[in-house]
Amino acid sequence: MTLDPLALPQTWPMPATPRPIVVLGAGGIVQDAHMPAYRKAGFPVVGVFDIDAARAAACAERWGMRAYTSLAEAVAEPGAVFDLATPPGAHLDLLRALPDGAAVLIQKPMGRTLDEATAILRLCQAKRLMAAVNFQLRFAPMVLPLRAAIAQGALGRVVDVEVHLNLVTPWALFPFLKGLDRVEIAVHSIHYLDLIRAVLGNPVGVHARTLGHPNHDLAQTRTAAILDFSPDVRCVMSINHDHDFGRRFQDAMIRFEGDKGASVMKLGLLLDYPRGEPDELWLNTGGDWVQVPLSGGWFPDAFVGRMANLQRFMAGEDATLESAVADAWHTMALVEACFRAASTPATPVPEAP
Repeated sequence: MTLDPLALPQTWPMPATPRPIVVLGAGGIVQDAHMPAYRKAGFPVVGVFDIDAARAAACAERWGMRAYTSLAEAVAEPGAVFDLATPPGAHLDLLRALPDGAAVLIQKPMGRTLDEATAILRLCQAKRLMAAVNFQLRFAPMVLPLRAAIAQGALGRVVDVEVHLNLVTPWALFPFLKGLDRVEIAVHSIHYLDLIRAVLGNPVGVHARTLGHPNHDLAQTRTAAILDFSPDVRCVMSINHDHDFGRRFQDAMIRFEGDKGASVMKLGLLLDYPRGEPDELWLNTGGDWVQVPLSGGWFPDAFVGRMANLQRFMAGEDATLESAVADAWHTMALVEACFRAASTPATPVPEAP
């Protein structure tokens, strides 16, 4: 199939009239991704609230916005879209505080467990919240053209998916992960599980192991998983955040292969995080490999598209709300299945007679 890589979309359309944003939470992800993205896109961010008043004040001063003195003051902002950039354990209480019918973007994961995700879904339905989860990898400049190519049939039917990470992640940047029972799949590989679902739908089952490392005190930093889709679809994840032996053999790759073509993405952000390297997208649709020139990276550009879709859906400009809570619940169900699979015994190897 002849495919023009330059014609594939890399950005999500912007809303005709961007709405004001109120950010709840002023942690590192807000400083490193949310605010740079919103500033780049021209979204009006009117204020920020954090239970740490000093942190909220510093964030507000840096980005030229208001620091609310209370949650009640923040959620009273008229016509605002609320951006919950908070740990998953805080989501339910914050959602309860929002006005009925409000629009809200919820930081992933959608709760700490599937039970919490279910409670969040039911609360959003009861309060009629227009709610989506911030699975922003779907909107990355390397992912949007890939999904468009797949939708156009350029790869044929996807029959093989592989996620391979072998790198070092600076876990010290995420102190809130210490002491959590669920880490790697719940806060990192959840992105890949959600992207796989976006392309292939829901698997029927999983096999998984997730474990820590002697050099860390986090619950898990390494994962191996197999997702079961159909007899001729192979889908695997090999995730190692502890390859701290120099850059030469580090890797961060996602491959989607069809019966007519293939793609390879390099997740450059994860290499030397948070500075990162450029992301890459390569396509082969029946000839030589072609690198798609990218106009941005996962951070911060994917956060622009994520917010744009929510605001366009509010305005009736988009027919579908990506990662709406009802859909995001299924990603949480897949996360739950991986943890359950990891806790079950492996198939015993037969002993010699």
